[in-house]
Amino acid sequence: MKSINKTLALIAIASSSAAFAATDFDTLDVDGNGAISQAEASVDAELLSKFEEPDTNQDGELSEDEFSKA
Repeated sequence: MKSINKTLALIAIASSSAAFAATDFDTLDVDGNGAISQAEASVDAELLSKFEEPDTNQDGELSEDEFSKA
């Protein structure tokens, strides 16, 4: 259930923030786990379009270091 709530929250943020292109790591890391998931990156179309490139360890998330190189 917790996972569903997080997913719904991320979808709500993404849909309400379409005009807001978040580029700050802390702003994008909605759940505060120290990484940006693809769902969290979806509020920034440019970041999402090149998400796999900076994900050097291929874990499906961007660490702060990976994000800084994006």
